[in-house]
Amino acid sequence: MQQDAISTASILSLLLGDGGHFLGIIFLSLQVTITAVTCAGLVGLPLGAALALSRFPGRTVIIVLVNTMMGFPPVVAGLAIFLLLSRSGPLGDMGLLFTPKAMMIAQFVLVLPIIVALTRQTIEDLWTEYQDHLTSLGAGRLRSIPTLLWDARFSLVTTLLAGLGRASAEVGAILIVGGNIAGFTRTMTTSIALETSKGDLPLAMALGVVLMSLTLAINSLAYGISRVGARFSGKS
Repeated sequence: MQQDAISTASILSLLLGDGGHFLGIIFLSLQVTITAVTCAGLVGLPLGAALALSRFPGRTVIIVLVNTMMGFPPVVAGLAIFLLLSRSGPLGDMGLLFTPKAMMIAQFVLVLPIIVALTRQTIEDLWTEYQDHLTSLGAGRLRSIPTLLWDARFSLVTTLLAGLGRASAEVGAILIVGGNIAGFTRTMTTSIALETSKGDLPLAMALGVVLMSLTLAINSLAYGISRVGARFSGKS
């Protein structure tokens, strides 16, 4: 009973900000995740839209590959990036392995297919709906991309939030390429795995509470944005 009280007090102490190490882990996690998702969005949104509207040989194969990459095992992605960034790899001279940048690259690789695939489907559906109208205005497929991206802005923000949720829960890939170095590449997910194995349950549970709160916030925001988008489009 006393041990439970101590554990609860320790968790509350960490959650209330009593520990620079704890806050540093949270800050690094958010920094890595938000940077990776932002970069994936900048690349994935126009790429997904272009894939939706372009017609070229091999398009179906690319779509299948992108959809397959949505379920790409994180540890395999981490291993591939590790081999690229290791000293004996083609990018070894850049010195990125076991740094936050390597973790950002890993999350970028995992999130990009999700954003591309969801964007492609969204824009493809919109093109089917507005094709006749846009064509009558003289806008071809590729020239319609900015218009369709703007019209789908609420759905695309939800897509980015889905990528953010995926990245924030990542463990395997960032553990391989980041090394889980204390004070440098240790994130919430890798810390939970490590501290649980060490028996430091208060820290693991406190980080778990923060991670679950972040997940709840992301999903609530995504739901709210989808509702706003539905009102703007007159579907509710």
